[in-house]
Amino acid sequence: MLNCVTLMGRLVADPELRTTTTGKSVCAFTIAVERSYARPGEQRQADFINIVAWESSANFVTRYFSKGSMIAIRGEIQTRNYEDKNGNKRTAFEVIAREVSFCGSKAETGTGNYNPAPAAAAPAPSYQTAAPSDFEEITDDEDLPF
Repeated sequence: MLNCVTLMGRLVADPELRTTTTGKSVCAFTIAVERSYARPGEQRQADFINIVAWESSANFVTRYFSKGSMIAIRGEIQTRNYEDKNGNKRTAFEVIAREVSFCGSKAETGTGNYNPAPAAAAPAPSYQTAAPSDFEEITDDEDLPF
């Protein structure tokens, strides 16, 4: 069986870290994910996807992300059944986050305190144009290596 989900979207609210009765960290939040297609003359629609992150992923999300931050999630879909306040049976669909990543620039993600070490910029390679005399025409087809 295969149950893999990869999403990229923006948080619709600030995530809140909670703790279960057994002491595990959990964070439930929603991201808005734009659909890839829009009819001509219409705006793109967005789907609002509920995400649940546990333990270190939950701590990471609440520390570095806020409302409007772009986030990438890899995980799996899970369903759970519950009864609403009127006694109706409902099913919730959630993505359980296994991996959480930054997307976009520091300003876009709203991570004012996150400051990774800048990577050393390698100099761009320089190229020269070859002269026609650098090439030799092969006239004998019998000795070609291919």
